[in-house]
Amino acid sequence: MLSAPSLSIPASPPVGVAAFQNLLDELGPVFARRSTHQLFIALACGLVLAERATVTGMAAAAGLGDQWRRACWFFASTAWDVDHLGLAVARLAVRHLLTGDEPLVVAVDGTFLARWGKKVAACFWAYNGAAQGGKKIGYGTTWVVAALVVRLPFCPSPVALPILFRRWRGKGTDSQPALAAQMLTLLAQAFPDRRVHGVGDAAFHGPQLADLPTNADHTTRLPANAVLCGPAPPRTGKRGRPAKKGPRLGRPAQIAADPTLNWVDAVADMYGTRTAVTIAVCPVLWYGSFGDLPGQLVLVRMAGSEKIVDLALFSLDVAASALTLVERYAWRWAIEPCNATGKQVIGVGDAATRTVRSVERCLPFAFLVQTLMIVWFSLGGNPAASVARRRLLSPWYRTKATPAPADIKLALRDELIANRIKAVAADHRDAQNSASAA
Repeated sequence: MLSAPSLSIPASPPVGVAAFQNLLDELGPVFARRSTHQLFIALACGLVLAERATVTGMAAAAGLGDQWRRACWFFASTAWDVDHLGLAVARLAVRHLLTGDEPLVVAVDGTFLARWGKKVAACFWAYNGAAQGGKKIGYGTTWVVAALVVRLPFCPSPVALPILFRRWRGKGTDSQPALAAQMLTLLAQAFPDRRVHGVGDAAFHGPQLADLPTNADHTTRLPANAVLCGPAPPRTGKRGRPAKKGPRLGRPAQIAADPTLNWVDAVADMYGTRTAVTIAVCPVLWYGSFGDLPGQLVLVRMAGSEKIVDLALFSLDVAASALTLVERYAWRWAIEPCNATGKQVIGVGDAATRTVRSVERCLPFAFLVQTLMIVWFSLGGNPAASVARRRLLSPWYRTKATPAPADIKLALRDELIANRIKAVAADHRDAQNSASAA
C-alpha cells in the first residue's frame, strides 16, 4: 500500500489579521460614513471567507446573514465612489510595494463577464474571447481593467494588481481605448511625482491615448496591418503648412525586411525567464492612431525563429531603450492571469445584482479585495508555508515553488477563521464567568 509523503509545513510569521485590518482601516476616508466603512470591512472579509462571492454569500460569511439587505444596500445605494476607492488602494500598493520614485507600470485590458437572467442590468451581446467554439460572443458585461504591475519577492514573474475599472457601454459610447485613457489620466494626476507607463495589447491604441498628461505614456503592440511613417521632416521655410509626417515606411513586416535596419542581439527578461532576442528600433509616427506624436518602433525576433518579425511594438516613450520597452510590454501579460484569478478564485462576477449601480460596484469591489489580499501577503506572508501546504494537499505539484493566488486566499481565510474562533472562545469564557459570579 502506498504511503502519503511526509511533508512538514513551516510555521508562519505572526502577521495575522492585524495587517489586513490595518489596510482596510486606511481606506476609511473614502467612505462618507463610518458605518459604511465598517460594512465595507465586513463584506471584504466575507468575500474571502465565502464559498461563492454573491452578495448574500458575502453577508452570511461575514456574520450578517440576518442583515443581508444591508449588504445589498452597500452596493446599490451607499455614498462611495469606485474611482476614489481604487486610487486609495493604489496608494497603499505603491507605498508598500514600490521604492523611491519608481515608475508605475499599468497594464490595461478588456475582460468579459457572462451573465444570465432577464432582470440583470447593463447586459448585452458582445465579444467574449473565452467563449467555446468558433462564435466568440456572449451575453453579459464588458469591462476595461487597469492594473498596477509590480514585482514581489516570492514570485519570479510580475504580478498585476487591479485598481481602476470602467464598464464599456457598447457601440456609440466611449471606446475601450478611451476608457483606458481615462484611467491612465487619473493615475497620472494622482501620482504627479511618478512616471506612469501604460501598456496594452493591439486593441489599445487611438487618439485618446495620445492625449495623456505629461508624466504618462503608452506602449502597445502593433497590428499587422498598421502603417507607419517616418518622423516629420524639418521646415523648409516655404509658404504653406509644414509636413506633419515623413515618408511612408509601411507595415511592421515591411520595415523589418529593410536590409539597412540595424539588428542587435540582447537578452530580455520576458514572462519570468531570460530570453535571447534580436531587437531593432527606429523613430516613427503612427499617424493613423497617434497623429504627429513622435514614437519608437521596436521590432523583436526570438532566437531560432524563422519569421521576419515576432513582435512589433509602438511606444510614445521616446526616452526608453528598446530592451526596456520589450521587457515593459512583457509585463502586460500579468493582467491576463489576474483577470482569471478574479473570476476563478475570488468570484468576480458571481454576484447576480439587478441594478446598474450595484453592477458597476460589485466587480471593482471584488477585484480591489484581490489586490488588498496580495498586498497583505507581501507584507509578511510565509510563501514557504503556503507552498508546502499546497504540495501536501496536492502532491502532484512536484515542482511548485511559488504560492498561487488560491494559496494566498487560503492563508488569509485561515487567519480570519482563527481570529473568529479566538474571539468566540473569549466571549464564551466571559459568559461562563459572568454566569458563575451571578
